[in-house]
Amino acid sequence: QVQLVESGGGSVQAGGSLRLSCLASGSTYRYCMGWFRQAPGKEREGVATISTTSGRSLYADSVKGRFTISQDNAKTTLSLQMNSLKPEDSGMYYCAVAVSYAYACTLTRSWDAWGQGTLVTVSS
Repeated sequence: QVQLVESGGGSVQAGGSLRLSCLASGSTYRYCMGWFRQAPGKEREGVATISTTSGRSLYADSVKGRFTISQDNAKTTLSLQMNSLKPEDSGMYYCAVAVSYAYACTLTRSWDAWGQGTLVTVSS
């Protein structure tokens, strides 16, 4: 079973940057890892995903060119570098893991484990 712990959230002004981290532990194999976010009163949405085997990444249109997802060589830490932040980027950010090879690492595939989240607040 995998455990995920996010960190790095905080408050920043529009145009600023934050770097989120997700530490993954446990023996479950991790095929895909991703970042998701949920703003108050809204549904959770996918932000970015990465394949732990190929390193290929996918991004939501709203964050392309501003956010970068990455993993360390040991594939235990997932990061999300967020630049040029906007107030609409505010919300709880969650790290997630998917173990099945049956589906690609898309934003809409099923995900098997979630962290508790880290809060990002961007003020205008």
